Amino acid sequence: MAKIRVLLVDDHAIVRDGLRSLLDGDKHIEIVGQAGDGLEAVRRAQDLNPDVVVMDIAMPHLNGLEATRRILKASPDSRVLILSQHEDDENVLDALWAGASGYLLKRAAGAELAEGIKSVARGGAVLHPMAARVLVDAYRRCECTERIDSYERLTDREREVLILVAEGYTNHQMAEILHVSPKTVDGHRTSLMSKLGLHDRTEVVKYALRRQLIEL
Repeated sequence: MAKIRVLLVDDHAIVRDGLRSLLDGDKHIEIVGQAGDGLEAVRRAQDLNPDVVVMDIAMPHLNGLEATRRILKASPDSRVLILSQHEDDENVLDALWAGASGYLLKRAAGAELAEGIKSVARGGAVLHPMAARVLVDAYRRCECTERIDSYERLTDREREVLILVAEGYTNHQMAEILHVSPKTVDGHRTSLMSKLGLHDRTEVVKYALRRQLIEL
């Protein structure tokens, strides 16, 4: 089994040396290079094409988030594992948005780091419990906002029309089912699509499936 080729990126040499000592004993991991800032990390990643880049966030010249974006754009087969001291929501979400496959804390690295590297190298994701909480909270906020801004704004009749449109009924068929005129149905259809930001029936179907309003 080929070793996982790892690039270590941190602006403190003593930290990089410590990480190297920690990982050198793992027979499945090979440290192929180090970098002390974001710009150097991008250059080294392009030259070495590592399997995994262990990346700090706060660094001179180019921070770890922007370095992550550039590395993944140039080397899409590489994976980035953030190893940071920052525990705030913004850095966690920005790191994942930049394309990182994982987020671990320096204070809790230890044996977690080697296993995290192996996990992201296999295409998985790894998150410190704090980072996982941030992600779950962010999802809940987005889900709540989406519900308030879209579906909850629909009238009962618009919700009925939404489901019927998604199920493939024509305006005339919906009019018969709802005992209204086709013109009234068309008005509800236009209104609900405007509120939801949908442009055609395909998008209506996708929305209804995502909301579990209909089944395939």
